[in-house]
Amino acid sequence: MRVEDGAVRRIVFDRPDVKNAMTGAVATELADALDDLNPATHDAVVLTGDGDAFSAGGDIEAMSEREETTTEAYERVQTTLGRVASNVLSAPVPVVAKVNGDAVGAGLSLVAVADFAYAARSARFGASFISVGLVPDMGATAILPRLIGLRKTKELAFTGKLIDAESAAEMDLINEAVDPAELDARTTDLLETLRAQPTENLGLAKEAIHDNIGQPLETGLRREARIQSLAYDTPAHSRGVEAFLDGRTPDFD
Repeated sequence: MRVEDGAVRRIVFDRPDVKNAMTGAVATELADALDDLNPATHDAVVLTGDGDAFSAGGDIEAMSEREETTTEAYERVQTTLGRVASNVLSAPVPVVAKVNGDAVGAGLSLVAVADFAYAARSARFGASFISVGLVPDMGATAILPRLIGLRKTKELAFTGKLIDAESAAEMDLINEAVDPAELDARTTDLLETLRAQPTENLGLAKEAIHDNIGQPLETGLRREARIQSLAYDTPAHSRGVEAFLDGRTPDFD
């Protein structure tokens, strides 16, 4: 895995010879790369892959060599795959999946937990865990039913079938499917839009939305009020109000 740091941190899966399959070590690296994001220095994260795949999910060869107890498996999944999902969902900046090719197994899970996902029309998606006798992980069982609905989640999880990018967009697994030649430009357009916004406040909005998933209305309203009170106290709020009153576009830099 390769990390290219900057205002936009780019995380690139760089094992194209194995379709960017993930080992435990890669998952740990990915979780680490998502661990120290700061809205003062980072505007967004982009996840993508080298070659013709986003990620084929878990490395089956590594699975075949693994010997562990159920307790050890639980600890490993929690501290690698679970930590990746948690860090994506709690990242204080937007996380964008730029899906250059097939996203299968944990690759699909990563697309699901990202804040935005744009895919080349040539990409395919599949929750292929069942084909190796496993269940969806890396947050998929928690996020997919909320994202695409219960029936579609079961359809993908129970059959392991592959779907094309247009179908993925129709079911809201991704934001949009674009021609492969347009994927870079479409992602860049999104990043420019996001970078024009106050990053700290985007993080607060993300926190409020995620905190309120599945919560009773009254609990959700209290959490929303708490986070909004933090947003009121940010420089971006003052700048935004001032710009509105002046009749100009706010500059949040």
